[in-house]
Amino acid sequence: MKLFKARVQNYRSIIDTGEFEIESLKTIMVGPNEAGKTLILKALQQLNKPADVPGFDVLRDYPRSLYEEISSGKVIAKDVTVVTGYFKLEQSDRDLLPDEFKDCIYKRYKNIDNQIYHTVENAPPLVYYKDIKSDLLRLVAHFDKQFLAGNPADETRTPGKLYNSLVDNWKDLTLLSDDYSSRLKNLLVGHYSLIEEGNEKEEARYAKLMDQIEFYKKREEALDILAERKPIFILFNNYFKVKPSVHLEHLAMRTEQKLLDDEYYDYGNLCLLKLLGFTARQLANLGNAPSPDMKDKEALKEYKDRLDSRSYQLNAASAKLTQEIRRVWMPDPNRPEADKLKVTADGQYLKVVVEDDIGVDIELDQRSEGFQWIVSFFVVFFAEAMGKHKNAILLLDEPGTSLHPLKQRDFRETISRLAEKNQTIYTTHSPFLVGPDELDIVKIIEMKDRREGTKVQTLLSSSDPAGLLPLKEALGYDLAQGLFSQKKNLIVEGISDYWYVESTIALLKAAKMESLQDEIALVFANTSGKVVYYATILFAHQLKVVALLDSDATGNQAEQQDNLVYFLGNENILRSKDFIKGISKPSIEDLLRSTLVSIVKTEYETDLTEIAAIHPEKPITEIFKEEIPDFSKYALAKSYVKWTNTHDATALSKEEQSAWISFIQQVNKSLK
Repeated sequence: MKLFKARVQNYRSIIDTGEFEIESLKTIMVGPNEAGKTLILKALQQLNKPADVPGFDVLRDYPRSLYEEISSGKVIAKDVTVVTGYFKLEQSDRDLLPDEFKDCIYKRYKNIDNQIYHTVENAPPLVYYKDIKSDLLRLVAHFDKQFLAGNPADETRTPGKLYNSLVDNWKDLTLLSDDYSSRLKNLLVGHYSLIEEGNEKEEARYAKLMDQIEFYKKREEALDILAERKPIFILFNNYFKVKPSVHLEHLAMRTEQKLLDDEYYDYGNLCLLKLLGFTARQLANLGNAPSPDMKDKEALKEYKDRLDSRSYQLNAASAKLTQEIRRVWMPDPNRPEADKLKVTADGQYLKVVVEDDIGVDIELDQRSEGFQWIVSFFVVFFAEAMGKHKNAILLLDEPGTSLHPLKQRDFRETISRLAEKNQTIYTTHSPFLVGPDELDIVKIIEMKDRREGTKVQTLLSSSDPAGLLPLKEALGYDLAQGLFSQKKNLIVEGISDYWYVESTIALLKAAKMESLQDEIALVFANTSGKVVYYATILFAHQLKVVALLDSDATGNQAEQQDNLVYFLGNENILRSKDFIKGISKPSIEDLLRSTLVSIVKTEYETDLTEIAAIHPEKPITEIFKEEIPDFSKYALAKSYVKWTNTHDATALSKEEQSAWISFIQQVNKSLK
C-alpha cells in the first residue's frame, strides 16, 4: 500500500497543516528555515515507526502555546490526534481482502498519548442495531409462530422472549461489535430450524441478517490484514553518521549505563550493530576473550565458531551494503568511490573502510562527505527496516547537503531510483534537488503566523518569497542551461542591443545581403560588466564565444578585464568603433544613426537631422538624451524593431548597410 494523503495536527509548531497529498513515488517539501518541514517528517514516522524510535511526549510535543489546555484538563491527551495517514491499496493488498474491502482506503492515525487507531474508508458502513432491527423483529416473529405451532403451551421459552432479553439494553446506535454480534448470531443459528421449509423470503432474510451480523468480524479481519501490511517509515537525518571506527567496550558501557550521547551521535553505529546482528557487548566480549587452551578442543572450537560467525556476518553486511550503494550511487567512472565497502572487527574496534580500485583500504571518513552520507543512510535504512525495506517509506531530511551542486543534481536521480521501490518524501533547500519537470510534486511548507502554525500549501504559491526560492532557482538553472545549447555564441551587452542585432541581421538576411551562421546563438548579458561572466561560463563549457561591446566607458572597462581577454583573446572582443569611424565612444545605436534619427522624427515628432549633422562626432544617444524629455533607449529599440516589420534592408543608409555587413562577416570569421 502507498501513502497518498496525510495530515499533522497539535505537534510543536504545527497546529494543523490541513490535509495534503503525497505522491506515489516521491514528494518534495521546500520552505524556509523554521517552517516545520522536519516536524512533518517526524510526525509521519509515528504512523509506523521502528521499534527503537521514541513516541510522542505530551509535555514536549503538544504545542507549547496551547499546553495550558492540557494542564488544566480542558483537553484530554488521549483525544488529541497528531498524525493521520491515508493509504491506497495495491493489487497485492486487494488479493488478500474480502470483496467488500478491495477498493477501500486504509486510514491510520495516532494520538499524542501514543495510542494508534485505524479504520477503512470507501467500504461498506459499520452495522448498528437500528440497521437490522426491522428484519430481526420479523424473523423472530416468524420463529415464534413456528415455535408455538409445535409448542402451543410453552410461551415462556419462545425465541421472542430470548430475543427481548438479549436486546433489552440495546440502543439504536449499538454497534454490532464482536460481543453483540456473537450473541445475536448464536440466537439465530439456534433457531434456524424454525424457518418454514420452502419459505424463500425468510431464508433470504436470515442470510442477509447473518451477513450483517458477521460484517464486524470480517471488517476486523480486513483491518488486521492491512495493519500487518502497513509500510514502516524510515526517517534519515543528516546527523545520523556512521563513525569509521568505534571502540566497542566504550559503546557497550555507555549503552548499559544509559549514558549514550545525544540521539544523533551514537545512532548510526547502533544501527550498524543492529544490522550486523550483534550488540556492542557481544562484540566487545569477543574482543576481550583470551584464546582458549590449545588442548581444550571443545573450548577452542566454540571460540573459533564465535569468531567465524562474527566474520561471516560482517562479510554478509559488507556485501549487502556494497551492492545497494553501487546500485544507486553513480560516481565518476574514472574515480570509483564504491568499489568495495568492508565492515571489520579488530580487537575492541569496529571499523568501516572502503577498498579502492587498487586494493587499498581507506577509512570511511577519508572519503567524500557525500559518500559517507549514502553509506550512513543505507546502514540506518536496512537496520530500521530489518527485512521490511521493500515495504518502507523513506523520509529524508535535507539529503545530500554535503554534495557539490552538480552532484546533488545527479543525486536527485539516485532518489528517483530509490523511490521506484520505496515511496520517498524529502525536504530540501537546494534547487539542484528539484528537477524542472518535478514542480507538480513539490509542496510548499510555510509558517506565516505562529498562532496559525505550519501549513502545507497545496498550490505552488507562498506568501513568503523564501518558500519559493528553491523552485525559482531550479527553474533559473534550467533556463540557464539553454545558454549551452549552441557551440557558437555572440554575447551583446543588453536587451536593447539584442533587439538591434537580431532585427538588423534578419533584414540583411531577407535581402540576401549577408547572413549570420545559423548555428550562432545570440545572448544578452544585461550589462557590459556581466559580459565577462557569460563569456567565462560559456568558455568553460568549451563553447566558442564572441563579445560585442559599446565603445563607451563601461565597454572600455569590460574590455580591459583580464578574464575576458584571457578567455576570448583580443580578436574575439568586438567594439562598435571597429565598424564606424569619426564618432567618439560610439554605441551600437551609432551603427543605425541615420535610421534612428528618422524613427525619432516619427515616434517623438522631433526632427534632429540638423543637430546630428552639426555634431557628427557625438554619439547619437547623447543627442537624443539632450533633446528629448524622458528619452528611453529601451523604447527606442522597441520602435526600431517595429520599424523593421514594415521596412527592408534597402531602407538603411549605405553606410549602415556597410557597417552591419562588416560586423556580420567579422562574427562569422571569429566563430568559424
